[in-house]
Amino acid sequence: MTSQAASFLEHLEVVRNLSPRTIAGYRRDLCDFEEFIQVHLGREDYRWAEIDRTTIRAFLGESGRRGLAPRTIARKLAAIRAFLRHLHQEGEIATNPARLVRGPKLDRTLPGHMRLPEMEELFRWTESRAAQLNDLTTTRLLAALELFYGSGLRLAELGSLDVGSLDLDRKQLRVLGKGRKERIVPITESAATAVRNYMPRRHEAAAGDCRALFVGKHGNRLSNRYIQRTVQGAISRFASAANLSVHSLRHTFATHLLDAGADLMAVKELLGHASLGTTQIYAHTSRERLRRVYRGAHPRA
Repeated sequence: MTSQAASFLEHLEVVRNLSPRTIAGYRRDLCDFEEFIQVHLGREDYRWAEIDRTTIRAFLGESGRRGLAPRTIARKLAAIRAFLRHLHQEGEIATNPARLVRGPKLDRTLPGHMRLPEMEELFRWTESRAAQLNDLTTTRLLAALELFYGSGLRLAELGSLDVGSLDLDRKQLRVLGKGRKERIVPITESAATAVRNYMPRRHEAAAGDCRALFVGKHGNRLSNRYIQRTVQGAISRFASAANLSVHSLRHTFATHLLDAGADLMAVKELLGHASLGTTQIYAHTSRERLRRVYRGAHPRA
């Protein structure tokens, strides 16, 4: 990796405070681009000022011939744009040649989500098991489901929660989202109740110095993979749509809010999206809400 690319990654970590996982993704994409440049130019002693739109387009074309998905290619182009923009801002190159390079056309797929009756069945089943067994596993699952669906959390956000992240009296929690941006989100009454019922089991299992909200039987923080597997197993019992994931609960959270008439900007803030465009995709899933608006507003509906 060139010194400029290494400096850019350090900038992402120190200045922009991006997560290690995001930085690792930038590293892979830039290394891939640098390897291509060396082969494309036939030498290793190139300068970034030599890289033009033709080189970048050639890299995208080669990525397509390698069978990479359009979204993967678009992500690589985004990494290149960000890196070259940084070099331009630092005065190391005169212009950003990636600025006007078009990425592959992406299909706008609607996110999968669970219907309200399915969510109600899921919670009835989980609540029944938690009340009956009252052990670490069942009370923990109910608390996790309530926070996923009630607050629209990402998997990594829920997994990183500490006990001190929640204020059950005020019914809110503090979470670090993408880019390590902190936001305060509300929690539902049922989520607060589920967490209170889980806490005695958590205290029995937790190691003395463990601050994590969700712990395993050995007292340490649960891995995201474990949370994903157990929650997805519960979802699969009641979801009619195939291949729904833990992230589908976040989609369900947004869709049900919009179906009930919530403002799109409010949902954007709750989800922690940087731009409204990211949130707008959920508007396309809320067909029932649109029907209600149409029937209530159109004179001949």
